[in-house]
Amino acid sequence: MSDLPLISITIPVLNEALNLDALYARLEALGTRMADRCNLEFVFTDNHSSDATWEKLAVLARRDPRVRAVRFSKNFGFQRSILANYMHTRGAAVLQLDADLQDPPELLEQFFALWKQGFHVIYGVRHSRPEGFLLRRFRRLGYWVIDKISEHPVPREAGDFRLLDRKVITALTRFRSSEPYLRGIIASMGFNQRGIPYDRAARQAGSSKFGLGQLIRLGLTGVFNHSVVPLRIASVTGMLILGLSVLGAIYYFFLKLFHPELPRGLASVHILILFGIGFQSLLLGILGEYLLRIYKILRHEPVAIIEESLNFDPAELRL
Repeated sequence: MSDLPLISITIPVLNEALNLDALYARLEALGTRMADRCNLEFVFTDNHSSDATWEKLAVLARRDPRVRAVRFSKNFGFQRSILANYMHTRGAAVLQLDADLQDPPELLEQFFALWKQGFHVIYGVRHSRPEGFLLRRFRRLGYWVIDKISEHPVPREAGDFRLLDRKVITALTRFRSSEPYLRGIIASMGFNQRGIPYDRAARQAGSSKFGLGQLIRLGLTGVFNHSVVPLRIASVTGMLILGLSVLGAIYYFFLKLFHPELPRGLASVHILILFGIGFQSLLLGILGEYLLRIYKILRHEPVAIIEESLNFDPAELRL
């Protein structure tokens, strides 16, 4: 058994006490089914849950040494939770999985087979998902925008359900970002990547912690972290408006020259002033988003702060 590769399954959790029993049962069954191909470990990061999630993880960790967990001192966000989880894995490959069981753990068998063939990144592509029409359209629009303006292609309809080779994990932990957009970072890294379509199931229990507000924030993070298009749009638009202003000045000069009796345009002056103020505010907002990210990188905050751990040696805690 020692010759078999170790595969780490990482699960970020936040108030998922109602899902843990069903999740562990499927993970345990998966480990039994794949016992002739690999060994598994289950690494949880608890984003400071307020329900019985940590207590349930403690029970599972006492029963099964494959269950390892860290609890953060506060909620550090979903993407940072995933990154912190990656940093505490030991496997030759790492499968990222949500605790709500919308993504099937059993797909690891296909991911594993492709990994053995030499692929370094295998990600799930959502063929269908149980959500409202408007939210689905909004999400697809967001994927399309990020893919189009990003400096590198970002897979559409692909979330954080993926298997990464240890080489990718090692390279990923070298990136410095206070607000990582992991699917964008991983897409930009190269390596041999492959998507697998699947049908996403409904949430097993509890309510989603990722609403429309968090979805918009994640989308903006993807745009500003992986594209300079907003800055270029600001520059090009500024030059266009400057050019139009010059043309307008020439036009009004000759108009006044040949028609000196025309009254002064108070309304047009007000419109131009308000437009100029609004446009400059937009440019300052775009610049501020990039400066904020630079400031946070220079501040060099830890990815997360660990409050407690289960089945970890203190020397293994890397945050």
